[in-house]
Amino acid sequence: MCSKAPKLDVPVKGKRAQSYYEVSGLAPVEEEQASDPAKAKLASKANKAKIRYANTYRLEPYNRVRDYLVRNKAQAILMSKLQQDEYDGASSLSLCASISEEILKAVKELNFDRYKYVVSVLIVEKANQAMEVASRWVWDVQRDTWVSAEYETNTFFALALVVACYYE
Repeated sequence: MCSKAPKLDVPVKGKRAQSYYEVSGLAPVEEEQASDPAKAKLASKANKAKIRYANTYRLEPYNRVRDYLVRNKAQAILMSKLQQDEYDGASSLSLCASISEEILKAVKELNFDRYKYVVSVLIVEKANQAMEVASRWVWDVQRDTWVSAEYETNTFFALALVVACYYE
């Protein structure tokens, strides 16, 4: 894209500046002389050409989400984190957050391309009650998927829900 070109005179707010490079498809950028160093730094960042990538027009991922791998990772993390724990309502909030972050990190390490993930972890005390969990999504049946992993002890029940949404 950049080529060595003869010197070009580029107008710079009342002065003429010399340029040795010509970029095809871009017009010369006018620079503003600022007395404030912060403004000069912002102006130099704004004047840099932005890189634009061409569309690939690919509608399928190279590496699709494999449910069983995600389920195994989530199940292993739930078991390792909650194996010896008793239910405590006060600490459950921070425990859910740390488990969901760990599951998200583990799923991202599996390198499924072009997917965004949502991880939700619920820890509920066993008190002879029923529980229903519902969620709604705008869904692409061919590419999007979800996985749930469960872990149960004598005092609580834990549910991890991992949603993988294809991102074009």
